[in-house]
Amino acid sequence: MRELIAEIDLNGLVHNFLSIKSLLQKRNPSCKIIAIVKADAYGHGAIEVSHALESFNVYALGVAFFEEAVVLRKSGVKSKIIVLFDREVDGIFKYSLVPVIFDFKQAEILSKEASRRGVLLPVHIKLETGMGRLGIYDNPCETIKRIAEMKNIYIEGIMTHLPKAEDKEWTHEQLRKFEAIKKSLHEVGIKPIFHVSNSQGLAYENALFDAVRPGLMLYGYGFLDNLVPCMSVKTRLLDIRRLPKGTPISYGGTFVTKRDSLIGVVPVGYADGYFRSLSNKAEVLVRGKRAPVVGIVCMDLTMIDLTDVAEAKIDDEVTLIGRSGNEQITASDLAQWANTIPYEVLTSLGNRAKRIYKKEET
Repeated sequence: MRELIAEIDLNGLVHNFLSIKSLLQKRNPSCKIIAIVKADAYGHGAIEVSHALESFNVYALGVAFFEEAVVLRKSGVKSKIIVLFDREVDGIFKYSLVPVIFDFKQAEILSKEASRRGVLLPVHIKLETGMGRLGIYDNPCETIKRIAEMKNIYIEGIMTHLPKAEDKEWTHEQLRKFEAIKKSLHEVGIKPIFHVSNSQGLAYENALFDAVRPGLMLYGYGFLDNLVPCMSVKTRLLDIRRLPKGTPISYGGTFVTKRDSLIGVVPVGYADGYFRSLSNKAEVLVRGKRAPVVGIVCMDLTMIDLTDVAEAKIDDEVTLIGRSGNEQITASDLAQWANTIPYEVLTSLGNRAKRIYKKEET
């Protein structure tokens, strides 16, 4: 039977949230946290994560699409939910959501519907300042002023996104543009909350406007030293085979045993989000020791070299992400081996695994 378990540490999640809050307290105490829980909370489970953060009075939750917000509302989440990338209209009102407006036509439609319903709709406006993806980019201040004049719409927030936070020169120029827009709007009395920082952007003190939007950092990855990775991913040894020197392993024979070897078979493959690009590069943990992945990762199975873990037995626990003994493998490690980013690792494995939640009473 295939077994892929993702253990989610909700205490670690709360610890990370409070660490971000502590950072903000030192730099900008009034700065709010919009916790990003899109993509099923990066594979950690949006319902459970949202309820955990809600109990610590998070300012708002951020989802990508309307359907994600509906799942949270139906689970009992009461917090403000900001929908980042959707043109949904009716459901915004039905579920008391806050839409992000990224073009003028979208604002007109929402204003008309809010007027018809006789309600005042809070919205956030997305500005294009360098991402090249979504957002108002043509005369942004004038466009925002026109939106502010629309009936039954209240501009609660104005936002943009950092595409190259690792590039200090680029980012400071982008922040300068955003600050100039904020100043111009303040001069005409438009004073919503401004927000730009994702997890990486939190490293810039001048990027901490009125709110921040951490995602990856909530789940344990970022520049703060005390973050706790919230997800461990584990499976079990399906089989162990003793093979002589010179035996090819898996498709194409890309790995050939260089000695008499103990080869383990793990019931996880690229169908489970364990990337094929990890072939002959990744490591796993068995009985507190590292075991390299050997041969091509298959759709449903992966082979590992257990020659230096001679005590391994069938059904032993295999850690793909997490700790075993004194050893640890992180999503960042897998990302480096697979030439990708931790976001993709977490969403790929977390969304396919059976999730088990751990929360010790404090």
